[in-house]
Amino acid sequence: MELGEKLQALRKGRGLTQEELAQALFVSRTAVSKWESGRGYPSIESLKDISVFFSVSIDELLSGEKLISIAEKENKSNVRGICDFLFGISDLLFTLPMFLPLYPNAADGFVYSVSLMNYAQGSEFNKFVYWILFAALTVTGIVKLILTKTQAEKKGNFLTALSVVLNVIAVLFLTLAREAYAAAVAFLIMVVKGTVISKYKYRTR
Repeated sequence: MELGEKLQALRKGRGLTQEELAQALFVSRTAVSKWESGRGYPSIESLKDISVFFSVSIDELLSGEKLISIAEKENKSNVRGICDFLFGISDLLFTLPMFLPLYPNAADGFVYSVSLMNYAQGSEFNKFVYWILFAALTVTGIVKLILTKTQAEKKGNFLTALSVVLNVIAVLFLTLAREAYAAAVAFLIMVVKGTVISKYKYRTR
């Protein structure tokens, strides 16, 4: 007997509706429906709650092989969530080249480092592109963090790819414009992203 059938039998044996069981387990009725129909499996924590609620062992609910499969899937999901969070934070770091004094400004025979807002000697076109790139990456990071909470994997993958492309463009453009300090910051952020991606791929192979 599969988990769905066992769960349904246990629920009906208690005379509970799916809604009532969902409330007892602190999950949605949709989740219970998915479990009973075989369209999904509970998390490890939910399995523990089911086991305690019905006074049955987890082994009675699931085979060891299926339990290992669920645990591995949950572990991958957790690792991905951490990596997506770090990726979002790295994009938020693009506020640094907006406000830190990373741009050369000559005055009275001296060269001062100023923020992008006070950068008066650079090309207006270049400054416009800087603002667009940094703002786009910052927004990408915010959206990435929001999607991490909602676990929207496909949209998250698109944002990751977009973030990498924008980051590469930022590094190349800043380098060509000879903005050494800002280019170095953008490059370091790109290295962080590359490290996060490589760690995620390694952990989820």
